[in-house]
Amino acid sequence: MTNPDPTELASLLCSRLCHDLLSPVGALNNGLELLAEEKDPEMRARCVELLEQSATTSAAKLKFFRLAFGAAGGYGDRVPAEEPQELINALVAGNDRITVNWAIAGDQLPKPAVKVLLNLAQIGIDALVRGGTLDIGSEVRDGADEIAIRAQGERIAFDTTIGAALDGSLAPDELSSRTAAAHMLHLTAKAQGGGIQFHRSDDALVLGAVLPQDNDGMIG
Repeated sequence: MTNPDPTELASLLCSRLCHDLLSPVGALNNGLELLAEEKDPEMRARCVELLEQSATTSAAKLKFFRLAFGAAGGYGDRVPAEEPQELINALVAGNDRITVNWAIAGDQLPKPAVKVLLNLAQIGIDALVRGGTLDIGSEVRDGADEIAIRAQGERIAFDTTIGAALDGSLAPDELSSRTAAAHMLHLTAKAQGGGIQFHRSDDALVLGAVLPQDNDGMIG
């Protein structure tokens, strides 16, 4: 199967990022408008609280996007393991229905592994529409980074087109802003000489990736 046009894929990824940022940034704008009109001290304090929450959410998403989709400038070839942990924990900080458990071996991860881990974790978070547990693990085995994400909860939401994008079976002309990130993961794993797997049951979604470390990880 041929790869999609790189410009089209980039456009779809940008659409995805803009969509995800629209809500917290829009809340900031609305909060500022309310603050300008509100005279009651108690209500003004509430507006400021909402503004702080929206600003925190926006900053967390931007930091996440930087590592999950960008070149992650400022880092070398490897990223401290606590960085993706802090980003995921920040994303679910306002959702007390999701519990995140970590099992990361080692204190650093290659950039491609971080990109895959973050995006798979995001898919896992999106799947837990009624809350649940998100288990995230990573280790090096036989010269390859192995990543495992398990989202378990009362109801699992997982679009089959995202699965098709992950395993590379989705046709390029069927890509959308919803599936572009999953297809990017497929390309990243393929460039590493590895792959991505997934399995969905009634109460769990398991996502895994194997990324050999003896490749430069460039998407071609």
